[in-house]
This record gives sequence, structure tokens and C-alpha cells, in this order.
Amino acid sequence: MPTMLTLGNLVCGFSAIHYAMKPVGPTKLFDWSNLYVAGLLVFLGMFFDAIDGSVARLTRSTSNLGAQLDSLADVVSFGVAPAFMMLRLVSYYYGPEGAVTILGPEANSVYAKFLWTIAVIYVCCTALRLARFNAETPGASEDDHRNFKGLPSPGAGGTVASLILLHQSLLATQDVGENLAFARLFALGLPFVTVICAVAMVSTLRYAHFANRVLRAPRDFAGIVRLVIPIIVGFFFPHIALAVAFTLYALSGPAYTVWLLTRRNSVVPPPSTPA
Repeated sequence: MPTMLTLGNLVCGFSAIHYAMKPVGPTKLFDWSNLYVAGLLVFLGMFFDAIDGSVARLTRSTSNLGAQLDSLADVVSFGVAPAFMMLRLVSYYYGPEGAVTILGPEANSVYAKFLWTIAVIYVCCTALRLARFNAETPGASEDDHRNFKGLPSPGAGGTVASLILLHQSLLATQDVGENLAFARLFALGLPFVTVICAVAMVSTLRYAHFANRVLRAPRDFAGIVRLVIPIIVGFFFPHIALAVAFTLYALSGPAYTVWLLTRRNSVVPPPSTPA
């Protein structure tokens, strides 16, 4: 069962790439755009990735093979797929007329080469991040997964995918759908978010394991309120809630580091006593 869940994550990543390859437009699936479907598939893969480890521990079937397979699936679902989705979206607004092709190094444009380079850097940083995690993590227990060094690949991929989902959902509304300036500006900022997430993945910033922290949170009234309020907000504003939550999580590493440095500098050393 854990292996099937991990392979489900891999299939979701491959399917997201398949939909992202298509020209931007509605699909036969509820008339959703192809990028919207690709974003949903990334989050479906994230669901499989979140539960396969727990199922493996519950069934006592953890293995080194499962850990390596999980990382291979994550490279596709949270590395290649989000990078390809970013390329597809920006190519639609800044590519050649018709936006059928995807910008790449063969285009006679410095911006196209720069954009493709960002996507390559993001994919490489995802692979490096997962390889470092496998090399430095001693085991598969929850105690070994309480914190991460560097932004986890699902967090990075979720940040990029959630912003694309928000972009597509806002364009589907009547008020924003015809605002081309908004759509182009949103797409223009996405590569910068992508490269920031790439750097965060290979950094030494500390990030909390959100799922384990939630599962081990105290079941008092305050803990229940902290859990219920985001669920209610996410129910009414799912796209905004996803984008805000993943963006805040990506920023939590730098914020925690700044807080530690500020706290360390604010500590006044005790006065030295004369000999």
C-alpha cells in the first residue's frame, strides 16, 4: 500500500506535466483550464506524499527502497511539474503569438533563455534538496522528521502551484477575467517566486514539519481553534487560503532565522567580575 501511494504521487506529477504541455485553455474536465487541472494534480500528489510515510509506519513496512522511491516521485511532482507549469503560464503571456510553444533556450530572446534557466535551476535544486534529505536523515521515524533543513520540495512546489491555481481561478471570475494587465503582471512575478523557492530548498534555513506538528499538537481548546479556523477559511476561500498558507510557510524559514539572530543579539552578557 505505501508503494502504491508513492506511485500515485508519481502518476499525479506526470499527469500534471501532461496537462501543462497543452495550450492554455479550457479542458473537458468541468471546463477547467489545463493549468488549473495541473495544479490540482500537484496537490493530489502532495496528499499521496503526505500519507504514504504514515501508512508505511502503521503497517511496519518502512524501507530504504520506499524512501528512495518517494524522493524520485517528489522530483517529478514537486520539481519538474511546477517548473513546467511556470514555463507554460509565462509563455502564454510573453511568448510568440498564439502561445502554442513554450519559451526555451532556442528562442531568440534573452528573457526566454533567462526564464528557461530559472526552471532548470528549480528542478536541479529540487533534486539536490531531496538527495541531501535522504543522505542526512537517519531514519523514518516521526522524531527524525520534526524539522527540515531547507524548504521541503512539497512546500516549494505547493507555493508555485498554489499561485498558479489562484491566477487561474481569478481569471475565471467575471471581474478579473478581462484584466489583461493583472494577468500579465501576475505571470511576470511567478519566475521570481520560483527562483526564491529554489534557493530556499538548498539553503540551511530551518522549516517545521507542518503535518507532524499538527498531528502532535495539544488537543486543548486553543489548539482546536488554531486548527478549525484555517479549515473554515479554506472552505470559503480555497485558492486564496492555499496561496497564502504556502507563501507564509516558504517565508517561515527566513523569518525564524531572523528571529533567532535578533534574540541572540538582544541577550546581554553578564558583567565580568574582577579577578
